[in-house]
Amino acid sequence: MKTKQNTMKKATIKQVFLLIKPHMFFVVLSFLLAILTVVLTLYVPVLTGKAIDYIMAAGNVDFENLLAILKQLGIMILITAAAQWFMNLCNNHITYQVVKEIRIRAFSHLEELPLKYIDSKQHGDILSRIVSDVDQFSDGLLMGFTQLFSGVITIIGTLFFMLSVNVSITLVVVLLTPVSLFVASFIAKRTFSMFHKQSETRGKLTSLTDEMVGNEKIIQAFGYEKRAQERFDVINKQLQECSVKAIFFSSITNPATRFVNGLVYAGVAITGALLAINRRLSVGQISCFLSYANQYTKPFNEISGVVTELQNAFACAERVFELMAEPAQTPDAPNAHVLSHAQGNVDLDHVAFSYTPEQKLITDLNLHVKPGQRIAIVGPTGCGKSTLINLLMRFYDVKNGVIRVDNTPVMEMTRNSLRENFGMVLQETWLKSGTIRENICYGKPDATEEEVIAAAKAAHAHSFIKRMPDGYDTIISEDGGNLSQGQKQLLCISRVMLTLPPMLILDEATSSIDTRTEIRIQKAFEEMMKGRTSFIVAHRLSTIKEADMILVMKDGDIIEQGSHEELLLKNGFYAALYNSQFAST
Repeated sequence: MKTKQNTMKKATIKQVFLLIKPHMFFVVLSFLLAILTVVLTLYVPVLTGKAIDYIMAAGNVDFENLLAILKQLGIMILITAAAQWFMNLCNNHITYQVVKEIRIRAFSHLEELPLKYIDSKQHGDILSRIVSDVDQFSDGLLMGFTQLFSGVITIIGTLFFMLSVNVSITLVVVLLTPVSLFVASFIAKRTFSMFHKQSETRGKLTSLTDEMVGNEKIIQAFGYEKRAQERFDVINKQLQECSVKAIFFSSITNPATRFVNGLVYAGVAITGALLAINRRLSVGQISCFLSYANQYTKPFNEISGVVTELQNAFACAERVFELMAEPAQTPDAPNAHVLSHAQGNVDLDHVAFSYTPEQKLITDLNLHVKPGQRIAIVGPTGCGKSTLINLLMRFYDVKNGVIRVDNTPVMEMTRNSLRENFGMVLQETWLKSGTIRENICYGKPDATEEEVIAAAKAAHAHSFIKRMPDGYDTIISEDGGNLSQGQKQLLCISRVMLTLPPMLILDEATSSIDTRTEIRIQKAFEEMMKGRTSFIVAHRLSTIKEADMILVMKDGDIIEQGSHEELLLKNGFYAALYNSQFAST
């Protein structure tokens, strides 16, 4: 297990370095500025020690040399401040460019992932990886660049300056150094797995919160509040436990390194005092060494903190890279056919498909649809109606068999061109945050005002849109939260009315609309479906009487097919379904 974790950690660090590589100019510049800052900072105690030695006693002060030292100190402080400012600019540039690139790559890869991955993962967890985990990573990376370079250079530089002053005291400092290294190593080994667990649990909590917020009406309608709270409490407690462990070990850093600081400081003070008594060291040099003792041990505090924060950062980065490492959907072949304007021939030959290998769904589906035909698909829940739509649109690819559009296998044509030839109106509406016009124009951004209005009128949405505060420029919230379900559905229908592709998929498209509007929409659909191959998924069988062919599905297979009258005469499964809906009429 540990070997696997170490391998994953090394791979994560390698990927981070690959992302930093294009910004090496700023990395080198930051490193050089860190050296300059540290050297100037470390030279200050030397000047301070000399200044103390120039103050011999009352009435015996070398003001001329003191003034020269003060001038040097002023110049160095100004240069140090400027160098630190530019170094921070470089560090910010590196960090946020890397984070920007990670987010762009992660979101772009998300767009390329197969629908199978999206359907099988909690959406809140995916959101947490792209937003929260990347934020945590940026915080750690920025701290690393800001404090790691300076800390390491300070340690090396302090040792060099101390050696130039006195070797004996420097040896005391060096002998106590392994204690700090042990503390840093001890903390680093224990925090990575804890922070990784914390990130995973945070993702679960985000996912649950996203689910509860999105379905608050249903939660309240079914009195699910208590159980939702219980689920939240369980995950929140898990997050609390793993966070406390991670924070506990990371919080050891400060007291542990402060203890080491005290040891080093005491060692320097005692050794320096003994040397001063024997007149081998001046008071100014003791003051210089005590300053160096503080400056030498301070980076160990910072580096230990940075190491802890980097563990968290790399744990979060690992989750993001896991998402980015997920296999993308099979790309279109280089010579893939572009379906420009489909005639509407659709053929399914011996199609087999299942979402999971152990649970079969469609085993041997055959269907031949001619241009302009209206195909209604009916059957009990879970029979494969929506799956058939997913296969037609290539949201999923068939396991066996072939689907052809205009005699060309869909696997041999580009996904975009295939989907451009289908218009979909689903039972579940989807609207984006923006104006009503932008939502209608989603599939045709360059549509004219006249085209948009004509589409809205055809969908019987124009009248309610005109009653909105700003008409077509009215801003609607995410997923159309300030519209009724029926109004959202009308906007989705308007979207298809605007593009009018050669093939249509209507999945309970009028389920959220009142009866009077449904009659009007059905008439609009009648006009829209003329000359277009249409697949109509319906539960209310009264809406599909006029279909050219009705497919009755059960357990993934077509068990009956024919017109409404033909299927009623068969007195089979369809007739039983139909009669069960209209038994009282």
